[in-house]
Amino acid sequence: MRIRITSDSTCDLAPEYLSAHQVEILPLYTMKGGETFRDGVDITPQDIFDHVAAGGDLCSTAANNVADYQEMFSRLLRDCDAIIHIDISADFSSCYQNACVAAEDFPNVYVVDSRNLSSGHGHVVCEAVKMAEDGILSPKEIVDKLQDLTNRVEASFLLDRLDYMVKGGRCSMVVALGANLLHLKPCIEVIDGKMKVVKKYRGSYEKCILSYVKDRLKDREGLVYDRIFITHTPVEDGIVEKVRAAIAEYAPFTEIIETNAGCTVSCHCGPGTLGILFIRSE
Repeated sequence: MRIRITSDSTCDLAPEYLSAHQVEILPLYTMKGGETFRDGVDITPQDIFDHVAAGGDLCSTAANNVADYQEMFSRLLRDCDAIIHIDISADFSSCYQNACVAAEDFPNVYVVDSRNLSSGHGHVVCEAVKMAEDGILSPKEIVDKLQDLTNRVEASFLLDRLDYMVKGGRCSMVVALGANLLHLKPCIEVIDGKMKVVKKYRGSYEKCILSYVKDRLKDREGLVYDRIFITHTPVEDGIVEKVRAAIAEYAPFTEIIETNAGCTVSCHCGPGTLGILFIRSE
């Protein structure tokens, strides 16, 4: 049985990986300056940052509609036996609900709520790819394992600035001003499918980033060491290399994979955002 894995563009996986494993990506919509673009197709995160830096309004994202999913499913099913589609958390977007509606027309399409975003969502896609390529499990068995996995993906980010959160209505100007005066960098984490501020770091960006990595990994037990993602918007030169070295110091991950955050994270968090995302064993 040939099973195709599909996802939306919020999974933030590298194009090379997606191409190598034939993962079909449905790009979300990004609105900028009154126009609608497709994430990663005709707009990039840098386009968003340039627009905002020039005084433009904050960009926003929108879910794919039911027709988008129906077109993709019907096209891919010509050459495969089943599709497992993995979406951004239903608490962040209506993508999952729309995909479920579209899948009602296809008995061999299965839709999974990743309960996450960015490469936290990407971890779920990678595990689906592994199981589909192994060819041992049925689509329903793979879906059951993925649904168990979603509660074990740990996704968090450190933000350098709060102006994007302010413009998006997710943070007050007073809070942002206080954070800037005190040199505070918030850490946000996906918990139960929703984003929450879990800690605030104080000091330079580099100091805060390295403290964040240490807090996340040092002396941790019960982690799956297959892979860890470093996912980021533009950051200071040398930061990613220092984060990579810190990860290697604290935990023996087989793969440390750097990916660029797409338009969804970029729209809401802005430049200077970096996260480490991995899987717990329980």
